[in-house]
Amino acid sequence: MLLCAGGDGRRIVGIWGTSGIGKTTIAKAVYNAIAHKFEGCCFLADVRENSMPHGGLIQLQETLLQEILGGKKLKIVSADKGISIIHKLLRHKRILLILDDVNQLEQLDNLAGVGWFGEGSRVIITTQDSGLLKCYGIELIYEVHKLYDNQALELFSLNAFGRNEPPNDYLELAKRAIAYAQGLPLALTLLGSHLRNKGIHRWQAILDGYEGEPYTGIQKILRKSYDALDNSVQQVFLDMACFFKGEDKDNVMQILSSKHKASQVCIEVLVEKAMITIQYNRILMHDLLEKLGKDIVHKECPIEPGKRSRLWFHEDVYRVLTENSGTRKIKGIMVKFPKPDEIPLNAKSFFGMVNLEIFINCNAVLSGYVEYLPNELRFIDWGRCQLQLLPSNFHARHLVVFNMPCSDIRQLEGFKKFPKLTSINLSGCQFLEKIVDLSGIPNLKYLNLSECKRLVEVDSSVGFLDKLVELDLRECFQLTRFGTRLRLKSLERLYLCDCKRLESFPEIEDKMESLIILDMEGSGIRELPSSIAYLTGLEVLKADYCENLSNASLHRIYGLQRLGELSVKGCRKLLTFGNEVNFEVSSSYTELQLLLNGSNFSDDNSLSLALPRLRFFFLGGCNLSESDFLPPLDCWSTLEELDLSGNNFVSLPECISKFVNLLSLRLCGCKRLREIPEVLPPKLTSVTMNSCTSLEKFPKLSPGLQHLYLTNCFRLCGCDITENILLNQFRAKTLINGKQVNEIWIWADYAIKLEETHVWLNCSPLLDPNKNMVEGPRRLQQGNMCQVIFYYHGAGPMTRCGVHLLGHQVGDVSETGIMVVDDDIHRHYQDELVSLSLASTSGVGKRPRGSDTIAVDNHGPNVVVMDHDHEEQYLTLFSEPADHPKRRHIDIDEEQNLTY
Repeated sequence: MLLCAGGDGRRIVGIWGTSGIGKTTIAKAVYNAIAHKFEGCCFLADVRENSMPHGGLIQLQETLLQEILGGKKLKIVSADKGISIIHKLLRHKRILLILDDVNQLEQLDNLAGVGWFGEGSRVIITTQDSGLLKCYGIELIYEVHKLYDNQALELFSLNAFGRNEPPNDYLELAKRAIAYAQGLPLALTLLGSHLRNKGIHRWQAILDGYEGEPYTGIQKILRKSYDALDNSVQQVFLDMACFFKGEDKDNVMQILSSKHKASQVCIEVLVEKAMITIQYNRILMHDLLEKLGKDIVHKECPIEPGKRSRLWFHEDVYRVLTENSGTRKIKGIMVKFPKPDEIPLNAKSFFGMVNLEIFINCNAVLSGYVEYLPNELRFIDWGRCQLQLLPSNFHARHLVVFNMPCSDIRQLEGFKKFPKLTSINLSGCQFLEKIVDLSGIPNLKYLNLSECKRLVEVDSSVGFLDKLVELDLRECFQLTRFGTRLRLKSLERLYLCDCKRLESFPEIEDKMESLIILDMEGSGIRELPSSIAYLTGLEVLKADYCENLSNASLHRIYGLQRLGELSVKGCRKLLTFGNEVNFEVSSSYTELQLLLNGSNFSDDNSLSLALPRLRFFFLGGCNLSESDFLPPLDCWSTLEELDLSGNNFVSLPECISKFVNLLSLRLCGCKRLREIPEVLPPKLTSVTMNSCTSLEKFPKLSPGLQHLYLTNCFRLCGCDITENILLNQFRAKTLINGKQVNEIWIWADYAIKLEETHVWLNCSPLLDPNKNMVEGPRRLQQGNMCQVIFYYHGAGPMTRCGVHLLGHQVGDVSETGIMVVDDDIHRHYQDELVSLSLASTSGVGKRPRGSDTIAVDNHGPNVVVMDHDHEEQYLTLFSEPADHPKRRHIDIDEEQNLTY
């Protein structure tokens, strides 16, 4: 009742209760139950924790927008700017937003301001602080109570026995356990999991153990659950609590596997015991369990932090690193300040920490020079490191992950024998010029050297790392060579974007079946080798704006049987692609097999194979003068999106209709294009032809088309698209004296009559039948203004519009105007383009007595061109008030309709 998910208006509801009582569980259940009723949904978990780092609120704002709008994450420069963007993009959307574990007003101010979202939106906030909710003006608060009696027994039994109630011989013990849990769902879950599959005598002993403990209530249960774990599982639990809560499970497994041989088993045990959960492959842990783990570590030595096993509190870390007070007991350090700060290191900052295994720097500037790094290190995440060289005595034979992005490191001399190293991230290291021999790192899986703007060369040994999965060299502007030969059996992703000086692609020596993505967009590569045929598993090839890429290179990719996306936009040297290459399409795989079995590669133009799985083909801006390359594709049943924008052909081939599953066709800026084939693919939903300035003929499109864009098609007359313009969805609002009284969506099926020069549309009630809109005036009378606003989505050239209110005989209405509004521009056209008449006689024909309607007819010259790049466009048709002696009152309570 508090939420009223299907109602109008906007509501913010608070869920309040103590820690462990189930606030988040309730919020998730509500989210899953009603999310389908909204245009967009977002569940922001752990707001308190995720907002703590510097820039945390900005990241939450970015996540909120991405979750609701989809697509790539927007880049927000400041929280204030984020507020403006959220309001602008979501003010008309009906959304569901969950803010979980909020503890500060600042979080609400930056994530869920009053009135930010559209009508019908709902915001749910979970918190332990009821005062925060009241301070924010939230009156709808649901207090979560403890579970008692039957509810508590059911939850406990589900975890202890896998059924809704305990066996009869366990009933009394179950009631005793419930009493210890004090009705807290977390405690009931933990205790039930702890007692599962144990006999009655063991139950008795465990419950007896709670008597006389120095802890109370939930603390007893948490501590008992921890004490019951094996030592190796306890160590993994402490690492999770101190360092890895919320982190990706696979990354954590990679680190822990070098410390604990049975780390996978340990994680499974923790899940079984309900001490962690895995959601979307991330490790989650309740706040109370996190606090338990950190309390256990703190009690190892309350006074001397240097004698504890793990450090995470920024003051303790600062003290240990600046006073050189670390000891061999320290196994892990995480540097995380509330706001970015500096720690001045000295030569011996790490000197005593010989057993240090994990070092994570989240946001501190660690200045100074160190002479020693512990050789037991397994995980180093040290962004913006100021070290130019690693200590000469650093030989971390157990090192698994080495992350030093945006650092001052200049070379990796001595970085040769790291047999367990699987991941290197040196992205953004501006002083790094060369990567030396990598053959001593045989297990390397991930190598990220992106944005190393001075990097010239990567040693050729990189081409023979059998376990390498991803190689990222994006924006290495000075790179000229990264190996002359490739034999990378495990490589899945290769990124060479914007390597402007890289002109040659290495020869491929053997089958590389694992490579899925090859992205060399904006690179200087001139030619792909004929051995590209060895990439038999390639699914995505991006070569946009490779201005030097030759025709022969495109010829060689034909025959890649798994290629699903091919993008060569802006490759200007492909202008004769269709004429020079003599394609002979073959449905067989024979020729490619000959190549892969050792036959000689050649540049013979008679070699031609199809791309039978191609779904997305982007050839915009390639100066192609003919479109005869389409038939050899042989992807008639698979192609879904085709972009031929910015090319020079005059017409499209008739065979384009054979792409039976094509959904999107883009032909923007094809300035020589004159006509479109009469028959287009049957499943087209979107056609974009902006700035096709020579286009004179346009076919009738299928009823399934949803978006048609024809901006700046000057030679296309309005009558040519009369039947097609209705295929663009739009909505209409009706206002009286500025007050909205109705809103409807208009689709193609609203058309009731099509004529050569105009279209009649169905009528709609003037007032919303359910009377739920904002209250307007009760009567139309002299001086009133009736306004109709059309919101177009992807409309083509607009024709002249007319609007008529039909019904009782009343006075004429003065001259009206058309106004086009977008996000940045307000333009008002005053002309005799729209007439609105309050009369029963009209070209629409006879209407029933007492039926007041508005009719829109489209005829005459083009007067408005919509810009499809804007988020939303409006066409407003309105009547100015006029003083006319024959005008009479119209009672809005009578039946009145709008015809569009």
